[in-house]
Amino acid sequence: MRFSLLLASVVPFVYLWHDAMNLRAGEASTPNVVVIFIDDMGYGDIGPFGAKEVPTPHLDRMANEGRKFTDFIVPTAVCSASRVALLTGCIHERVGIRGALGPQAKIGISSSETTLAEICKSKGYATACFGKWHLGHHPVFLPTRHGFDVYYGLPYSNDMWPFHPEDVASRKANPARKPNYPDLPMFEGDKIVDAEVTADDQKKMTREYTQRAVEFIKTNSQKPFFLYLPHNMVHVPLYSSEEFEGKGGGPFADAVREVDWSVGEILKTLDELRLSESTLVVFTSDNGPWLSYGSHAGSAGPLREGKGTSWEGGIRVPAIMRWPGKIAAGTQTDELMSTIDLLPTVASLIGATLPTHKIDGKDQSQLLLKRESGESSQPHKSDRTIPIYYADGQLQALRSDRWKMVFPHTYRSLGGRTGKSDGTPIAYKNEVVQEVELYDLDADIGETTNVISANPEIAKWLQEEADAWRSDLGDSLKKIQGNGVRPVGKLE
Repeated sequence: MRFSLLLASVVPFVYLWHDAMNLRAGEASTPNVVVIFIDDMGYGDIGPFGAKEVPTPHLDRMANEGRKFTDFIVPTAVCSASRVALLTGCIHERVGIRGALGPQAKIGISSSETTLAEICKSKGYATACFGKWHLGHHPVFLPTRHGFDVYYGLPYSNDMWPFHPEDVASRKANPARKPNYPDLPMFEGDKIVDAEVTADDQKKMTREYTQRAVEFIKTNSQKPFFLYLPHNMVHVPLYSSEEFEGKGGGPFADAVREVDWSVGEILKTLDELRLSESTLVVFTSDNGPWLSYGSHAGSAGPLREGKGTSWEGGIRVPAIMRWPGKIAAGTQTDELMSTIDLLPTVASLIGATLPTHKIDGKDQSQLLLKRESGESSQPHKSDRTIPIYYADGQLQALRSDRWKMVFPHTYRSLGGRTGKSDGTPIAYKNEVVQEVELYDLDADIGETTNVISANPEIAKWLQEEADAWRSDLGDSLKKIQGNGVRPVGKLE
């Protein structure tokens, strides 16, 4: 009788334990997702990509425990357009957002688009965004209307305030002149919680975003979650908290150290909660360095030019991904991947359904989960192409794994000059690409030698690909209206 009672009390417990173990195993196979998105960080700004001036021990650790992507690109080298591409899996031109939206903008991300957050929510994930949004500051465009349960951050760039260098200079010349930019607001959800962000507030932002991110992970440790952490740094003006300010190398180095610390806090939290093996962490940047800001800007390393251009220094960014037990530790790949691939890749990993409308990203889960390094010893053979736009809807360049075709256009350049050390920019000069050019990026990462005459078949293929993309997404220079462009969100 006693044995029967004991068995009756133990069996339910055994079944509950068995169900709990199965649940944990299921969660491990459909990962939590953390995307850390840095603003204006260049290809040469962190240790895993060759930086020597500023120590980045936590990013070094992330690379040692994960995979480094040496040919990871954004489809455009400017803020809002780059962010909408990441969150929708679409070339930004398809969804109607170009450039960087400012405080006067009356457009934003359309309600008809499906974001990465909404993909995750379809599978029961908790979702949060802490940091720079920049896809519209009116309530209808804010993160909480586009799949995020929680939002805290700035609606646009941290220099869009009355203390922008150009704003300050114009008021010095004419004290009666009103600022070009209004006060900078901080949002929580869809409400402004600080209508006038100050310099002291900006010093605390990286730390505040990180602390909120850590708390979100702890709160949702027993359920799947998607955390989007788009830091305002290392975009000018540069600010760091007391713990990092003045540690050597100038304000840019301080900001990089604090961003690295932020990565460390995320990894440490995942380790402490035993969530590391069930969490994919992605670290990358929205575009290359804003070179006109001199020592307050980063470095594109061996790449040509920087932010605001379609050269590799503008569009190729540092990228590291970590998922212990799934992504092989200490590996790297030179296969082409883009921010537009994150949405379909995550959807594949968590078993979610893709949007019914067209997207441009490709599922790259097999590239992530390869056990070997993935570093090629032979020139790339991939036939995939990704169009690179920048100004006014013009197709400026086309990327494949190995090749890059650059079309006639005007771009901004410092022409070899270096900027100042005081945080104010110097003026760019306009340079012109006169003829169609072709670069072999396997042999010439710095885009120094036009090899179009030696590769007529490659040139013909890429020209045909470009024509197909123009038919789909348009080209303002050639006066082509794209038939695949969807309406941008507009304020009613």
